[in-house]
Amino acid sequence: MAECQCDASGHGSRRCPLLSTGESSSKWVRLNVGGTYFLTTKQTLSREPKSFLYRLCQADPELDSDKDESGAYLIDRDPVYFGPVLNYLRHGKLVLNKNLTEEGALEEAEFYNITSLIKLIKEKIRERDAKITHTPVKHVYRVLQCQEEELTQMVSTMSDGWKFEQLVNIGSSYNYGNEDQAEFLCVVSKELHNHSYGNNSQPSEKAKLLQERGSRI
Repeated sequence: MAECQCDASGHGSRRCPLLSTGESSSKWVRLNVGGTYFLTTKQTLSREPKSFLYRLCQADPELDSDKDESGAYLIDRDPVYFGPVLNYLRHGKLVLNKNLTEEGALEEAEFYNITSLIKLIKEKIRERDAKITHTPVKHVYRVLQCQEEELTQMVSTMSDGWKFEQLVNIGSSYNYGNEDQAEFLCVVSKELHNHSYGNNSQPSEKAKLLQERGSRI
């Protein structure tokens, strides 16, 4: 077999020399995926029956496949994602670089109709999403001071995810005409998601004190 400028992973340069003709060459297959060459064996590509790559090796007459000038099968797909797909057929494990996503790999697995890989990726996506869903919710607290006449308006106009938590009557602060005006401290909170965790994710000491005081009233 003539020397081929391909690395151990089968991921080679844009130009890959033709394999020498002979009995041994029939075991090997060259693929031109989106302009990048891969060298592998028919045994590897045939691991998943009924897949696109299996049918390619079997020269399925119903499969419309072309070859480039070097004799490599032309596949118009993303070569970056094809590497993990090919390696899965080699050793049965899905390994993705940090810049690749499970959704991108799933798209390729579905195109090549590799059913075992499709099932594996969907399980990984479910496990990943479950971890995100079960992450404890964080809250940020604020304490607002207002007079009795301002209380209704303040509570009714809260927005941006803020909600009422506790109201503490701290007595009369001043005299308006002949009536005393009560003054309140209002504790409000807001949920923080993973990307917005910060120093205010825990109740302040003042908020804790007011909540304890309010629970005894």
